[in-house]
Amino acid sequence: MATILCVDDEPSVGVVLEHALTKIGHQPILAGGVEEAMKAVARQPFDLIITDYRMPNATGLDLLTLLEKEGYQIPVIIMTGYSSIEHAVMSIRSGAIDYLTKPIRAETLRIAVNQALEVVRLRRENDAFRQEINTLRGRRAILGESVALRRVLEVVSTVAATKATVLLEGESGTGKELVARALHDQSPRHSGPFITINCAAMPEGLVESALFGHEKGAFTGATARTQGAFERAHNGTLLLDEISEMRLDLQSKLLRVIQEQEFERVGGQQPIRVDVRLVATTNRDLKAEADAGKFRMDLYYRLNVVPVKMPPLRDRLEDIPLLVHHFVTRSAAQAGVEPAAVTSETIGWLQRYNWPGNIRELANAVERAVILSRGGPLTPDSFSLDLTRTASVVSTPATAPSPSVPASLGAGTNAFDLEALEHATIRRALESTGGNRTKAAKLLGISERTLRNKLNTPKVAPPV
Repeated sequence: MATILCVDDEPSVGVVLEHALTKIGHQPILAGGVEEAMKAVARQPFDLIITDYRMPNATGLDLLTLLEKEGYQIPVIIMTGYSSIEHAVMSIRSGAIDYLTKPIRAETLRIAVNQALEVVRLRRENDAFRQEINTLRGRRAILGESVALRRVLEVVSTVAATKATVLLEGESGTGKELVARALHDQSPRHSGPFITINCAAMPEGLVESALFGHEKGAFTGATARTQGAFERAHNGTLLLDEISEMRLDLQSKLLRVIQEQEFERVGGQQPIRVDVRLVATTNRDLKAEADAGKFRMDLYYRLNVVPVKMPPLRDRLEDIPLLVHHFVTRSAAQAGVEPAAVTSETIGWLQRYNWPGNIRELANAVERAVILSRGGPLTPDSFSLDLTRTASVVSTPATAPSPSVPASLGAGTNAFDLEALEHATIRRALESTGGNRTKAAKLLGISERTLRNKLNTPKVAPPV
């Protein structure tokens, strides 16, 4: 049973509709005009609206306009006693789902209502399916179950439904662009365009044209009118990657566009209005850049509506097993080989590395290891020497002479036991800082959270 709003200024028509709709199992609600209809829509949800074309004060087309303006997505059937091709075309173009002529026959009404409700059902199913796919795509693109990553995804899920500008800050390789894409996929704009502009990679003289477009003849080589990123991102999302690299003079123009959602193409004078959701990324401390005069402070505050800090990989080491499995599977498929097994020793070794290049570095390291292993299991030896040398705990080549163990590490410490050496080094750092974990973590080059995790292992205990 559907709830159907019937709008007509003639009471006799309303009675006929009420009787016919009730007979076929629906619940009709009557309204004598557009104003009364809008009040009814505000009070309760409707599955369908059947409205007269011509009514005093406001027409059925006016009702369609008001429904769209107020954000109501209710299908509308237009009916009129003045049958003409012009009326039919105007009704459909204005958003009506069907068009009927008076006098309304019961069988014609039944068919039109059933068809309209079936279209609505299919639309809802398609919207729900598309939203589910987009949500899954956004979630699958970002792998991990760590607390740090979950906090980021919770913010993304909350802010996605809004139009608020989002500033993604974090080191290179932490997945800022993936989060921006997930933000778009989970938003009401998911069916719109997702446009990316890398502010660091664009030639300096072309950044303005890339953002705002240009008219034919605006500069040498401008042989045709070209749309910029803002114009192409209309009704969608625009990602400004590495926003801190943008010139100061362009920053002022960007600020105006963000505030007004209006701009002119290079060489043009006609203002262009757009509806764009803006996401910006940076691998720098943008507030510090603004304080130093390298970035406009007013633009910083305009971008920093919803700040999101992307955690480096060293602060989400518990995600490494999942990430490694994903990259092994992907790299094996690309190389045309079976996915290699990864030993627990290898996972533990990778979790002891500091990963200055973050997830991007891990992906490249795994791909290289898969190619070089030729289908064999991945062990620490499968990874490059550069990876070993830059690890926070450096292993000693087997051909090198056995080094002496400093007395402060304990006489029983094995010089080749990486785990024991790491634990002993942590104890030394804590001793030298008087047990201050923040200073010890800084001394070790790791985060305080990583240090806490390592202290929770049985072999490491803070100094007494």
